[in-house]
Amino acid sequence: MDDRPINHIAQAQNTLILPGRDTKPRRKGITSVIDWGPDTFGWGGSDIGIRTALECASDYIDFVKIFAPNLLLVPEQTMQKAVACYKEYGVSVYAGGIMFEYAYRRNEVDAFLQLLRRLDLDALEVSENCVSLSRDERMKVIELLQQQGFKVVYEYGAKDPDTPLLLEDLDAVIADLHNVGIDYMTLEQSELDLLASEKPAEMAQLKSREWFSRTLIEADPYQFPKQHASMLTEFGSDVNLANITLGQALRLEGMRRGIGRAVGYSIFHDL
Repeated sequence: MDDRPINHIAQAQNTLILPGRDTKPRRKGITSVIDWGPDTFGWGGSDIGIRTALECASDYIDFVKIFAPNLLLVPEQTMQKAVACYKEYGVSVYAGGIMFEYAYRRNEVDAFLQLLRRLDLDALEVSENCVSLSRDERMKVIELLQQQGFKVVYEYGAKDPDTPLLLEDLDAVIADLHNVGIDYMTLEQSELDLLASEKPAEMAQLKSREWFSRTLIEADPYQFPKQHASMLTEFGSDVNLANITLGQALRLEGMRRGIGRAVGYSIFHDL
């Protein structure tokens, strides 16, 4: 039996902390949440639900992407409250890219930007999931959005790719993005799945690229926590992960610190 004074034990407990991580704004170990709205996948959809989640987990959430169709499906007043709540807790929030692609194909980008302004969204994702842009088209679009005061988040990759991505193509795209002040890029989950299945050696080379520390890897919310744990194992606990649900963010942070069956309670390995 421990015969130390009770106050000594209490004092020790007051200094108990988990292994450290960078605080916001982070340059690595970024967690980007996707807000699906009033869905079974988390607490999104209203400022009340979001506020409850952020009271617990806002320190561990860097970005939030609004699930693209909800920009048009959710009442504007409700979406305004959700966006304001994220901003209140210091979480950067932006519009998902599919609606940008839809507006681009319909030649209605101006109307889309007007919607974003009404929602007080000053950032959006430019993606090429369903629309392919030439290099000139891509850079022209990004320049136009930046000139109108929007921060651009870029996502690389198609929703249904035919062939595995080439790292050399990624090198060129990221160099262009860096030149126009875009720090982070997201890699589409479908591209990663295909690369891992057909060219696992190149998948392993991703982390050796200079730009990898500024790249967000999309995870599959349906494969939480197994897939996420495998990414932490393969790429390190400070890998940048996207498409995390609001309800998964806190548990993911625990896994990054080495706690959970999925990561083998690695917190104890170095004790």
